[in-house]
Amino acid sequence: MVPVLPVVLGGLLGAGLLLVAAPFLWPVRERARPRLRALERLREHLTLAGLPSVTPATFIAVTLVVGLVAGALTLAIVPVLALALTAALAAAAIPFVVVSWRSRARRRHYRSLWPDVVDHLVSAVRSGLSLPDGLSALASVGPAGTRSAFAAFERDYEATANFAYCLDQLKLRLADPVADRILETLRMSREVGGTELTSVLRGLSAYLRQESAIRSEVEARQSWVVNAARLGAAAPWVVLLLLAGRPEAAAAYNTPGGAVLIVGGLAVTLVAYRIMLAIGRLPEEQRWFR
Repeated sequence: MVPVLPVVLGGLLGAGLLLVAAPFLWPVRERARPRLRALERLREHLTLAGLPSVTPATFIAVTLVVGLVAGALTLAIVPVLALALTAALAAAAIPFVVVSWRSRARRRHYRSLWPDVVDHLVSAVRSGLSLPDGLSALASVGPAGTRSAFAAFERDYEATANFAYCLDQLKLRLADPVADRILETLRMSREVGGTELTSVLRGLSAYLRQESAIRSEVEARQSWVVNAARLGAAAPWVVLLLLAGRPEAAAAYNTPGGAVLIVGGLAVTLVAYRIMLAIGRLPEEQRWFR
């Protein structure tokens, strides 16, 4: 008769080894996730930047066209191949920089509006309105920057009467972590019930006001770091463009050594610029309720 304990221990050991080796044996799905996350992040930035109708594929195609045009123009004006490639890469990054800047600016603007939105919701709940009606009322009485999104919610709810689905669509339109927290609080209150919704919303409103004030003060004090990073990154390339306009300098930069110098300078500039931005920029809140 076979002992039971060694069999059980051997089975548990085999199961543990299988679980440890599982990420290495079946990594296909895990490799696909970063690409999907990058596309989702780009779609969120486009939505928050005020470009919800632009797809990530269209945006990437536009960046490639901009990079090719900038590279061709640079090569026609300054006959340095390495400098033309650098200009193409820099021009292709400009749309990403513009979208990122617009999304951060709109997020800062939204950050000052969310306490007023929460106050309107508290007033609606205390007056006896249902949660869908309270959200729909924000299309007319809420802050001007958010009325279009809540008007779309009102149309969706009138068409479907599905509160959960309309909340998901509203989260996609707003694409903001604070909005996710507010809407998920409303979803939980509607599904679970309770009498503490107004207290929770009041506490959230006070916290958002305090966080917005502190973040604005810190960003104002650290803005000089970001401006110094931009100036330090742009100044050497302006000097390089001026030097490359001379024929003897263009001939020197067209050599392998000149190409290595330009590529190395580009790498150093990118690394230094990213480090300066990391030092001078506050971390943004992540979206946990997608």
